[in-house]
Amino acid sequence: MAQAAAPPEDRGFVNKMLDTIERVGNKVPSPVMMFFYLIIGVIVLSFILDLAGVQVTEEIITAPPEQVEQYFPGETMGPALNPVQVTETEGYQLDDAQWIDDFSVETVTVSIRSLISVEGLRFIFTSFVSNFAGFSVVAVIFVSMIGIGVAEHAGLMDALIRKLVGVAPGSILTFVIILIGGLSSVATDAGYLILIPLAAAAFLSIKRHPLLGLAAAYAGVSAAFAVNILIAPLDAMLTEMTNEAIAIVDPSQSITITANFYFSVASTILMAIVMTLIAEKVTAKQLGDYDPALAVAADGSEDDDSALEQRPPLEPAAESKGLRWSLYALIGMILVVVAMTAPSGAPLRDPVDGGIIGNTPFMDSLIFIITLLFLAMGIGFGYGAGTFKSSNDVITGVTKAFAGLSGLIFMLLMISQFIALFNWSNMPNVIAGKLAHWLGEAGFSEIPLLIGFILIICLLDIIMPGAMPKWAIFAPIFVPLFMQLGVAPQTVLAAYRIGDSPMNVITPLMVYLPFILVVAQRYVKDTGIGTIISLMIPYTLVVLILWLVFFIAWYAIGIPLGPGYPVGT
Repeated sequence: MAQAAAPPEDRGFVNKMLDTIERVGNKVPSPVMMFFYLIIGVIVLSFILDLAGVQVTEEIITAPPEQVEQYFPGETMGPALNPVQVTETEGYQLDDAQWIDDFSVETVTVSIRSLISVEGLRFIFTSFVSNFAGFSVVAVIFVSMIGIGVAEHAGLMDALIRKLVGVAPGSILTFVIILIGGLSSVATDAGYLILIPLAAAAFLSIKRHPLLGLAAAYAGVSAAFAVNILIAPLDAMLTEMTNEAIAIVDPSQSITITANFYFSVASTILMAIVMTLIAEKVTAKQLGDYDPALAVAADGSEDDDSALEQRPPLEPAAESKGLRWSLYALIGMILVVVAMTAPSGAPLRDPVDGGIIGNTPFMDSLIFIITLLFLAMGIGFGYGAGTFKSSNDVITGVTKAFAGLSGLIFMLLMISQFIALFNWSNMPNVIAGKLAHWLGEAGFSEIPLLIGFILIICLLDIIMPGAMPKWAIFAPIFVPLFMQLGVAPQTVLAAYRIGDSPMNVITPLMVYLPFILVVAQRYVKDTGIGTIISLMIPYTLVVLILWLVFFIAWYAIGIPLGPGYPVGT
């Protein structure tokens, strides 16, 4: 007699819930159609809210009026809200301005602007091309893929993965990838474009699920983006804007870029450990074992540039020679960068104060520098290992990388239109202002108010990713408020860093989500947005809860947030 079928394994409540989220999420239309529907929704909603006269009055930090466009290094969420151009025709009514050095604190009335109006329809039609042309993510992806494409085509990526796996097996590899992801925020977008695909391939090479590596890298890069062991460009901009908010109460007081240094270092290490445990204890069980057949679509087709493409193995001697040549090329390119950065008056130093870190030519050049490093290493490896015979092989690597981006570029076209229309309508500003005023008037004591502030930032991050635009709105409201309650500005900034980060990995407005989806579909053809979000929800929830507990304990004990910066005033 045939034996009865074994009962299905009980996956537990959490895994069942995540499975449900994945099924529901994967019923969401393709990203292109989803953003098309969002564009229609924004147009209609802006018309309704404009008829209702919805507006908010707030104080906001802005850059000098002669700066038409401001780019804040360290941002990875696409174009920020540009608060520079504040005129009545844009829905802002300027009431008064207090100028302080390079920034100003202005009291403005922000009104919803209808996209179904003469001005709105004119913007939709006249800005379509410029919205996409100004969407810097597209250029960043293309530039980054030059170096990555050559390195991958030469075989360097495979060789590096084997070396990485050799020194960091198993769960250690997970921790290393997550920690590197946290450090990568210094290089702005490089973590998304380089580490995430590398992590997926690395996990596949040790016969673990590639989406486990992808999710771990994504969490490492983005779920704690606002903190770092290193001083990042984002720290400089957040600090400067905090000082402008401090000046509202006390113009003689200010903080420096190291005001949150101790807290950032401790948070980065702790969150890396927490995310490693989530990956190994939750995500690994959620994904199970990997079946290479998942990379094949239901109709039997497979991407030409599939990450599972088999490359003829190199001879150990050829691979070693390629790695040596790659190292020589890396050292040579680093020397070039040092020569352009280290000497006084060097091209990549700040032309005013000679600085290297901050809003400087060096930091603005990081993506290009990283591309040159990978390009040099890829060429060096290719010629050393014999996988490149001529310059045509180098060009083939670039064009092959570009060929796989066509679907992604179309998605980014729709995303750029949605972000532009959403920002033009002023809805993000009004939503943020309403939430900020409500929380400020709630009458909570210090710790509950700090927690409420963090949670509001988390919710707002879903519709307004990017650290700088939110802080431009919230700093003038909450820094003075907390100072009056005896809470130091550096403490408010530390709380903001917590609120700004965990939601990054689950918001559908993350501009790199389509890119991450494309990478995932190389390994699991049927991957959808729901799959990615369900994988990342545990990271968001656990990181947010434990980071809140960590912050409260830090505040209660009274540990300094940075050298010379206590948690109290």
